[in-house]
Amino acid sequence: MAQIGIIGSGNVGANTAFFLAERNVCHVCMYDITEGLSTGKALDLMEAAPLRGYQYGLKGTDDIQQALDSQLLVVAAGEIRSPGQRREDLYEQNARILDEIAGRLVGYPGVIIVATDPVDPMTMRLVGNGFDRKRVIGLGGVLDSARLRVLIARELGASQEDVKATVIGRHSHDMIALPAYCSVAGVPVTKLVSEARFAELVEETRQAGDRIVELAQRTGSYYGPAAAATDVAEAVIRGTNRVLSVSTMLTGQYGIADVALSLPALIGAGGVERVLEPKLTDDELAQLAKSAASLTTHV
Repeated sequence: MAQIGIIGSGNVGANTAFFLAERNVCHVCMYDITEGLSTGKALDLMEAAPLRGYQYGLKGTDDIQQALDSQLLVVAAGEIRSPGQRREDLYEQNARILDEIAGRLVGYPGVIIVATDPVDPMTMRLVGNGFDRKRVIGLGGVLDSARLRVLIARELGASQEDVKATVIGRHSHDMIALPAYCSVAGVPVTKLVSEARFAELVEETRQAGDRIVELAQRTGSYYGPAAAATDVAEAVIRGTNRVLSVSTMLTGQYGIADVALSLPALIGAGGVERVLEPKLTDDELAQLAKSAASLTTHV
């Protein structure tokens, strides 16, 4: 029977477990370095099972080996941002945490979803620790795309379900929205929103994570990242080959290699089954190359 392991039972990890249970994806095992944290949260979640109709078990453990007995892992451990911090400011401390986790995952054969900030450098670091690039998936564009969908729907008064959006590049202020691949019920967004207004919506998307940190003060974004992790995890467990914009180590796409950036990809049982290369404008290509350069310079 399939199981998903979650490393880190803070807000992102616990809510990923919650969303997976709500969707009845598969069994879930939560692990955290803090003794009793995962067990307590899992107990709380399972007490909702009779009321919510959960079909699979959800457990917590202080033994990471139990979490490793899974087809897929979600790594959600690490420090979170404080007001005024950039994602990149977390790199040094979270890199140490990720390296420690990687040491305990040696030989793990399954797919690993990286939710720890900054996502793109953390994805690169995990691959650098010897894991198959196709089986390491960072949450980046899938979350940014969801945020842009919300704003487009709000702008037009449309159902979010009918809005599609594609965001690529770094999960940072350098994210790149692709208007040619954004639509509402199949109608290109460029036919519904002016270029200037779309640019404003994109800028609001860039600032979304910062805005949440500023308003909440004691916490960062976690419902959105947890929902993004659930979407990717479900695609892997069910082998659906969904097209999602995820951070993955590139191997020559658009002339870029050995850095992790978000691009649309087929997500299935093997992880990143195939990276897609939508046609980009010269400006979008330049932005993507700039993002890649910033990763090689600062990581």
